[in-house]
Amino acid sequence: MADFSVVYPAGRDVESWSRDHVAGKVPSRWPYGLEGLGALAPTRWEPAHERGRARRIAAEVASWLPRGGDDPRARRARLTWDENVARNLTAKRGTSRHSGVIWLTDQAARGVDVRRRTRWLRDFASLWVLSSAQVAPLRELLGDGGAPVRYVPFGVDHEFFAERPAAQAPMVLSVGGDRDRDTETLFRALAQVAAAVPTAEIVVQTASALEPPEGVTKISHVSHAELRELYARASVVTIATRPNLHVSGMTVSLEAMSTARPVVITGTPGMGDYVVDGETGIVVEPGDAGALSAATAALLRDPARADAYGRAGRLQVVAARTTRHLCRNIADAIRPT
Repeated sequence: MADFSVVYPAGRDVESWSRDHVAGKVPSRWPYGLEGLGALAPTRWEPAHERGRARRIAAEVASWLPRGGDDPRARRARLTWDENVARNLTAKRGTSRHSGVIWLTDQAARGVDVRRRTRWLRDFASLWVLSSAQVAPLRELLGDGGAPVRYVPFGVDHEFFAERPAAQAPMVLSVGGDRDRDTETLFRALAQVAAAVPTAEIVVQTASALEPPEGVTKISHVSHAELRELYARASVVTIATRPNLHVSGMTVSLEAMSTARPVVITGTPGMGDYVVDGETGIVVEPGDAGALSAATAALLRDPARADAYGRAGRLQVVAARTTRHLCRNIADAIRPT
């Protein structure tokens, strides 16, 4: 197997992140836990060197020229987490390029012209996605002869997000603010929860400008260490998203499950890769505030059921959704067949 170089965005200070991990402030020694590749082959990290305008134009012109893709058997595999950083990976002798793809399929589904980006991704040695629902759309975007695409399940640091005892008081937690979170539906649902279970504390971490309903506390930011303690206090973790293919909410879901907390979440394509309805949580239709509210309130009123879902979620994470599993699956996606 080739050695690995993990390429991070130029502004990402991996050394500071590593120090914070040693101090117990953040999960994993490197962002996304990619230091785990070192258990499989010699691994180093490097910052991305962002292209200037002239180099971007040259790369764009080169992408139009017919040529073979990267050789996956190269001595060193250079890989990055998503397509935004991948655009800065230039072909180098003796190396091959590999990347995750997160946003491209949803952009294409919403009518954005992504042809320029798919042209240079075609020549990568391999690509992976974190949602099984993205595999077919990405292959179609790349066309015949494009880079191979694999589904790689996401994973979290199950030691940082350790199993915690059941919550001592009813509390609903919602976390996250990526572009596909549905804060409007979430707030409508939580207003109903507050009315139905007035003893429950409800906390939402979001950067949304929407005003929370009565009975809901909104916070704009929490550290990883603070988030870990919020999970520990939560009875239920509730997430609302808009329809999307990249499984918005999967990180929070896995962190909550790792802490042994049940999840109530929107059922978008690929969500079944992470939350099993009726086993580790409850999955509802997009935009259905009533269903989201009813599921959350039901688990607040049935702590035994909530605890059973949480413990099942913890078992699922430990069995197949840790950063160790993530790195092994990325290595398998990169390895030539």
